[in-house]
Amino acid sequence: MTRKPKPKPMPMPEIVGHNPDLSTDDVWEEWGRRDPYYGVITHPKFTRSQLTEESKREFFESGANHVDYVMGTIRRCVATDFAPKTVLDFGCGVGRTLIPFAKMAQQAVGADVSAAMLEEARRNCDTHQLINANLIVSDDSMSSMTDVFDLVHSFIVFQHIPLERGRLIFRSLLDRIAPAGVAAIHVLYSKMQYAETWGVAPPPCPAPSAAQRRPQPQLIQSANLEMQMNPYPVNELFFMMQGKGVQRFYSEFTDHGGELGLFLFFQVP
Repeated sequence: MTRKPKPKPMPMPEIVGHNPDLSTDDVWEEWGRRDPYYGVITHPKFTRSQLTEESKREFFESGANHVDYVMGTIRRCVATDFAPKTVLDFGCGVGRTLIPFAKMAQQAVGADVSAAMLEEARRNCDTHQLINANLIVSDDSMSSMTDVFDLVHSFIVFQHIPLERGRLIFRSLLDRIAPAGVAAIHVLYSKMQYAETWGVAPPPCPAPSAAQRRPQPQLIQSANLEMQMNPYPVNELFFMMQGKGVQRFYSEFTDHGGELGLFLFFQVP
């Protein structure tokens, strides 16, 4: 039997228009200092003022349940008997999913733009006596990483990143997937508030004001910090995936209060 040749990667366009403004990074650093657990799951019981040992345990149990779901989905729909030795958790926050990944893999790397979040993640990893969990401050091109990983994971993270930066980060994550490795990446694609236009934001009215032209992020009033919820045109992501040789993918819809998303699972050649 002759082996089917690997698909030839498609040429990739140069990504232009990268925004060097790190305002969203500054906001997440502030979330890490003020209310790191609520910044991950926006439920009142995870605010700093209400966080208890019981609610903190529930917080991390939700991360373990999520990792079980991710691994079960991959093994059922993407790669049977998948057992990653190395995992990259992009947007790891305080370690909610990084910790269970580290417990199942030989090495787990948590990347986040917030040093304050990573400090809390380090304390949580130490509490669990994890010596195989490394933490790094990330940038858009993943310049501090040279390794590739069997599994690249990111959940409820890209929605907080503006599109012009998210494109570059998505491509950088694709480059961090090892041969035959798997990605599990979540993005928003639409908003239920635009139901009358099939989920697509309507074009602006003629001559909009400056306030109308600016994106209007969700505002979490309890912390007085902006939490952006940005949808992505998934055809751009699919183009990048196919350019890396991905031939098929599995996806599930998500809905976080009318913020509609896709959780993408796929394997690279």
